[in-house]
Amino acid sequence: MLVAINNQNPQMRLICKAVDVLRGGGIVIYPTDTVYGMGCDLFNKKGIERIYEIKRRDRKQTLSFICSDLKDISRYAQVSDGAYKIMKRLLPGPFTFILNASRSVPKIILPKRQTTGIRVPDNRICQALVGEMGSPIISTSVKDGDGELLSDPRIIEELYGKRVDMIIDGGIIAATPSSVISLLDEGVEVIRIGKGDVSAFL
Repeated sequence: MLVAINNQNPQMRLICKAVDVLRGGGIVIYPTDTVYGMGCDLFNKKGIERIYEIKRRDRKQTLSFICSDLKDISRYAQVSDGAYKIMKRLLPGPFTFILNASRSVPKIILPKRQTTGIRVPDNRICQALVGEMGSPIISTSVKDGDGELLSDPRIIEELYGKRVDMIIDGGIIAATPSSVISLLDEGVEVIRIGKGDVSAFL
């Protein structure tokens, strides 16, 4: 099911429809500020297992998730004062932060490791979705069979329409991975240079 939502002024009726799908254990593909993401309710084990299957992803690999704001992040990760200041400066934005997970994070997305990737994208559809949801949403990038990021919701529908429960059409986006920054052990380490400006940390 492809649903067009205004990327500047998301229609809450349609956002609520997507949230109903997520709360029911469904899989939704949605736009972020970097790529189209595939997600489900962070606390729905069956949904998470479906994402691993759809992505053909190794269960040993962790999954990132999206929070609504910094306060939300502090519920699901251990955030030092230094980490808080960095994230406050850069979020919302095209960054994924690696943090030590709190006990609130389901073990299924933390195989062997107790660290997790957390995002707060600068995208109105995404923000409305996670805000209305009231809890985090799994976020993993949508790619084609060759591993290329997909930016056109029509093409995404062709490839994933029968495997997910809803695809939100937020327009064509310039798909670029987020920059990944580790904030573990009071340190700052750039893991991946992506869309977000990391020059201050190099």
